[in-house]
Amino acid sequence: MGSCKNCKSKNLNVDTVTGNLECSSCGVVQDFDNYEQQTFNADGIIGTNVRLGTSGSRYDYSYRETKIYLAQKVVSDILYKLDLENRVDEVNNMIKIITEEEYGSGNWFNVLVGACIYVVMRKANKWLPLTSVCETVGCDNYELGRMVYRVIDHLDLKLPDFDIVGLFDRVMKELLGGKGNIGKDKIGRMVKQGIFLIQCMIKWYVTTGRRPVPVVVAVIIFVCQLNDVVDVDFEDLASQLNVVVATCKLRYNELLKKLVEVARIRLPWGNDVNVKNIMKNAPIVIQYMEMKSMSNPTNKIKNLEEVGADLDGLVSDCLNKDGRYFVQDFEFDDNNNNNDNNKSRGSIDWEVEDLEKLNISPECLSTIYLKYLNEYSEMKSSMATLENRNEKRSERYDFLMDGAEYWSGNSELSKKLFLDKILEKDVGLNAMPKSFIDGCLKIQKRKKKIKAATIRIEKIRRPPIAENGLDDESGQSQLSVNSRKRKRKAKKVDIDWEDFVIETLLLHEVKEEEIEKGYYNTLLDLHVFNSGIS
Repeated sequence: MGSCKNCKSKNLNVDTVTGNLECSSCGVVQDFDNYEQQTFNADGIIGTNVRLGTSGSRYDYSYRETKIYLAQKVVSDILYKLDLENRVDEVNNMIKIITEEEYGSGNWFNVLVGACIYVVMRKANKWLPLTSVCETVGCDNYELGRMVYRVIDHLDLKLPDFDIVGLFDRVMKELLGGKGNIGKDKIGRMVKQGIFLIQCMIKWYVTTGRRPVPVVVAVIIFVCQLNDVVDVDFEDLASQLNVVVATCKLRYNELLKKLVEVARIRLPWGNDVNVKNIMKNAPIVIQYMEMKSMSNPTNKIKNLEEVGADLDGLVSDCLNKDGRYFVQDFEFDDNNNNNDNNKSRGSIDWEVEDLEKLNISPECLSTIYLKYLNEYSEMKSSMATLENRNEKRSERYDFLMDGAEYWSGNSELSKKLFLDKILEKDVGLNAMPKSFIDGCLKIQKRKKKIKAATIRIEKIRRPPIAENGLDDESGQSQLSVNSRKRKRKAKKVDIDWEDFVIETLLLHEVKEEEIEKGYYNTLLDLHVFNSGIS
């Protein structure tokens, strides 16, 4: 039993008439929740008796049941807004496990419901934009992302990788399927082209560390422009997929730049190709990339150095004719007197010094040369035959620019592949990850800053000779009274906070290799602020 709200006394009694608690010390009636609304007329009580916590006759909802009811209503409302009513049981079961059947209330519970819905859809390999869930739940991407991570960690789940190819296929067919002016054959060709380009972007590391949906939007816009489908624009498609238009345009520009790089490396007129005219050259660029991806690197013709000639056998035959050396157990004669260079059984790696020590006669050398020429001519003819065979095989892949004939769709990159298979394919350009390139550029920039900071420090430590009033190399004093030389204007040097940090670290004798990595806060804490702590 509690205490009085007025005098804090614990002597509380129950009134037998009203059922309320009264303090026996001060007589104050305590708070109550059993108020009954009654309406009277001349005949007596009318209407319905209303009591807090009562639903229907003789049934009282407990606090826990009310909380569970309201929580399930929140789950149903969010699923209804996302048009996922058929996922109610899966989401409810997941929430029961996480909350131990206690559910909850408040904004955090809405975020939990959104995270569970997202996890359920990812487990089923169904696409659901994170931004759509955020708008429905009423939170930002970071808050929902943290909750998704906590749900996965608590349930010990492993979600499948995001299927960007499947997302493109589904969005492309839904987008173009409702347009009656586009045939099924053209839609199928555009889907294959888009899958090919997306997997090329995966190989070029354009999708690494990026959100996948803007990449899908960029490829859809490019493929539609390539096939003269003009009724698709960035704004409508981005709003439909709940992504930022500016991000989609950035991915689109990156795709154009990669195609320009392929054109400049592989096309004879590649130096004239730029981002503005790449759409005119895109068919032939894509045709080259498709042909390149279908080439088998294992069937490449070996060069002369890889094939080689049987020089061991030629020299052994000549040595047999001279009668001075053995063929199987090759040894020098007594005149050479060099036991350190004895050759063992089997293949011999001949060098110029070895041939000079053999003292082979001119006739044997002529024989070796003639036999080598014969082997070389036979090998060259076999290589020419193989090249002609490959040319006949690739005749059907000649560059065609009429209509859509540039695209054959026979490449494996037009189908969904695993990452290791994508990286094995050759599409004419081997790009490095943008983060790696940016890291290298930042290191080069830091090296220049370190060099400039070192020069500034040395100027202060060892000022020029002219500033000390000493004679210069010509023997004339720099502090002459009659000198009318104009003072040179000091060059303006742009120094920012990074330059001051680098100078501080250099003054504390931090190695340049450590400064180049850019972990300034760690280095300052380690070498500057804690330098006096033993």
